[in-house]
Amino acid sequence: MDTILSFSATHQARLIRDGQISSAELIQAHLDHIARVNPAINAVVEVLDKETARPGGRARTGASAPLLGVPFSIKDSIEVAGTVCTAGTLGRRGAAPSTEDATLVARLRGAGAIPIARTNLPDLLFAFESDNLLYGATNNPYDLTRTSGGSSGGEAALIASCGSPLGLGSDCAGSVRLPAAFCGIAGIKPTSGRLPRTGHFPPAGGWIEALWQIGPMSRYVEDLSTVMPLLIGTDGRDQATVSMPFHDPGSVSLRDLRVAFYTDNGIAAADGDVSRVVRAAAQSLATEVRVMDEARPSCLESAYDLEMKLLGADGGDGLWQYLEELGSTEVHPLLRGWLEKLEAYRTDLAGFHRYWAEWDQFRAGMFAFFRGYDVILCPAYIHPALPHGTSTLDENFRGFSHTMAYNLTGWPAAVVRCGESEGGLPIAVQVVARPWREDVALAVAGWLEGAFGGWKAPME
Repeated sequence: MDTILSFSATHQARLIRDGQISSAELIQAHLDHIARVNPAINAVVEVLDKETARPGGRARTGASAPLLGVPFSIKDSIEVAGTVCTAGTLGRRGAAPSTEDATLVARLRGAGAIPIARTNLPDLLFAFESDNLLYGATNNPYDLTRTSGGSSGGEAALIASCGSPLGLGSDCAGSVRLPAAFCGIAGIKPTSGRLPRTGHFPPAGGWIEALWQIGPMSRYVEDLSTVMPLLIGTDGRDQATVSMPFHDPGSVSLRDLRVAFYTDNGIAAADGDVSRVVRAAAQSLATEVRVMDEARPSCLESAYDLEMKLLGADGGDGLWQYLEELGSTEVHPLLRGWLEKLEAYRTDLAGFHRYWAEWDQFRAGMFAFFRGYDVILCPAYIHPALPHGTSTLDENFRGFSHTMAYNLTGWPAAVVRCGESEGGLPIAVQVVARPWREDVALAVAGWLEGAFGGWKAPME
């Protein structure tokens, strides 16, 4: 059974369809495993009861259900009917249970999947570590003294530990990709507007809504390719969602791709371990693609300040007010550290107009770079997983610009484990593609996974 827990969700569903295991047996095996591993990693904030976890009324069955009877987990900012979505903040501790599933949860249920757990995150999602005043810190399964990342860190730690085969996170500055990288699993931030965010807390809206997206996370790229077609499409509620075709990653011709790679974005250079892994990935892929150049967009150097300008044009006042309205009279130090950094970017109306113009210039510059390339390979972060409590240090915080850059463009970006540090911590490569070409990002990520082995089980 332990071997089955390490299989992909796609494989687990196949075993159920073939009658080699029942869904009830598979679910119970995952729940038993969560009970064993969660005391150490503190990834799960709620195990769902049988009534909450039962399949939805429109769930497909048999051969038509691609995720028949397979469990999945959900970040505690995405609503599941009958549960309290806390977003990790004190003011939501006594919130009323959600009355309906988030759109993407409902779609996974409709594909036959069964939700089994809600996972940890930072206070109101604002940190690159999953630690809050309600549930405490989630630990990295490869080194408990280090963070699993944030904000989807509970998801990443649980999936890496085989407590769930796949899950849902969300990403405004790297919050799917960074935890996936720290925990050695696969994840993708889809194109902005690709997936409906109905049922996420905080909800979509405002001037920063183009920066973020919900995205799937799993141990294997195969599962990302399985899940993405199930999640796409408008729901009539998130007005920013666009119905665009999703192309099959299996149909992508690597031989036609022009690829650029870099290890230094002009803001924060990758350390020796990360640089070595990214370069090895580029060198290996070079024999499979049309072009492989070491190059980076010239505008990339503005990514950090621009993301912070857009998030902090009001100096963080809106977030403070929102926390007060929620009743979060006390906030976690990591959230406070984030908000203090935003103060430096406070501006007036004219300044906000300049910020918006800079954003347009950045996106135009990045798009111009992609006239010569189809894919970028680069770090997800400059180091392997950080020690707890160190993400807000300036020398570490600016490194998150490697993921921020592709929130600013809204382009799809996947991560996949391609190596490890000298100390045995996972190191991922980020794969960026053109808008709406998740298939290209997943095809390249899948090839890298095959070449370098992808996810490896943590030592228990």
